[in-house]
Amino acid sequence: MTIILQVALDLINSHRAIDIAKDSIKGGADWIEAGTPLIKSEGMAVIRQLREQFPHNPIVADLKTMDTGAVETEMAAKAGADIICVLGVSDDATIQESVKSAKKYGAAIMVDLIGITDFVNRAQQLEKFGVDYICIHVGIDSQMKGETPLQILKDLYQKSSLPLAVAGGITSESAVDFVNAGAAILIVGGAITKAKNVTSATAHIKKAITDKKKVRSDGFKKFDQSHLRDAFLKVSTSNISDAMHKQGAMQGLVSVVPGCRFAGQAVTVQTIDGDWAKPVEAIDVAQKNQVLVIAVRGGPTAVWGELATWSAKYKGLAGVVIDGTVRDIDAIRKIGFPVFCRHTAPNAGEPKGLGEIGAEILCGNQTVYMNDWIIGDDSGVVVVPKDSAQEIANRAVDVKEHEDRIREEIKQGGSLGSVLKLHKWEKKIG
Repeated sequence: MTIILQVALDLINSHRAIDIAKDSIKGGADWIEAGTPLIKSEGMAVIRQLREQFPHNPIVADLKTMDTGAVETEMAAKAGADIICVLGVSDDATIQESVKSAKKYGAAIMVDLIGITDFVNRAQQLEKFGVDYICIHVGIDSQMKGETPLQILKDLYQKSSLPLAVAGGITSESAVDFVNAGAAILIVGGAITKAKNVTSATAHIKKAITDKKKVRSDGFKKFDQSHLRDAFLKVSTSNISDAMHKQGAMQGLVSVVPGCRFAGQAVTVQTIDGDWAKPVEAIDVAQKNQVLVIAVRGGPTAVWGELATWSAKYKGLAGVVIDGTVRDIDAIRKIGFPVFCRHTAPNAGEPKGLGEIGAEILCGNQTVYMNDWIIGDDSGVVVVPKDSAQEIANRAVDVKEHEDRIREEIKQGGSLGSVLKLHKWEKKIG
């Protein structure tokens, strides 16, 4: 059986989608999908454009139809779609009407099981309705939390006679797993559409499908809990802030050593102006690659300096963040260890031992708990709550990959405004 590679164009501008589609066809893509965001943005016109540009490739319209099945199927089929996607959570009547309309206009129906829990029972019902394909789909938002469609595919393969499509973070490294699990159609989005070289990325995935072997990929990897530090070191604090909807940035703290980057889980420290006892004691409490986050409640007297920095460096800590004052700046820069602070001054205080280690603190106007993730670079410091760290790490990588793709399009002769069609997407008032 020949496995089909379907490229999902989940963009919002047709000019970018068509250019990426052209390059993906060169790399071996078989089916071209107008993704849901693209159709919502550009309407049926983009289906017509794809049909005109790719007369010999099947066009998939991912409408995610939930109601008015006959009407939406007719619209897409007349615009040039060969396969129309309907949601499996729709009423039976909607799916049945979609099937009838598709037959009338020579199209096929693919039903997306996203949101379905009893997927085996639903797939068997859909087969009786006469649908043509079943799509096992873990959406982008769920992928960011580490979910994958692989096990669902394995469970359903033996219980459905329909061709099974699968979507959900597939790369050249994971494609073989889905082929071996019984997928007839592999739907790939970001691993192609965010690639610097779309043709090459598509060819790698096609090779993985054809040879049934993993093909190494440098990007588009979803990170699990054991690799979160790798993920956070791959991205910038700006990427992370974007992934958190512009949240998480500490205010007023700057890097003592320009060019230093770090990522690690927090050891929180509360002290007062000039009292450096708890900050130094925390070095012994912390583990390798952790970050000391020290709240001083303001004040002009240093609670950190050269000797503490040497201690932190030799303990293997990732960095130190201080909402207060640091001294010995020249020496710390020579050490090259990441230290962020609010103020610098030569005068230090005394080790009185007030405060505590491990409590909730407020640093840079951000609440920080033990083991929250702290990431710093020349743009500043961000805090990622530990309970959402896996999702935020993957979303930040996704932001970076989108920016990498846009950068490549700018290098090819565009501008940021022309690539993103900024005027088109400005908020309309009045």
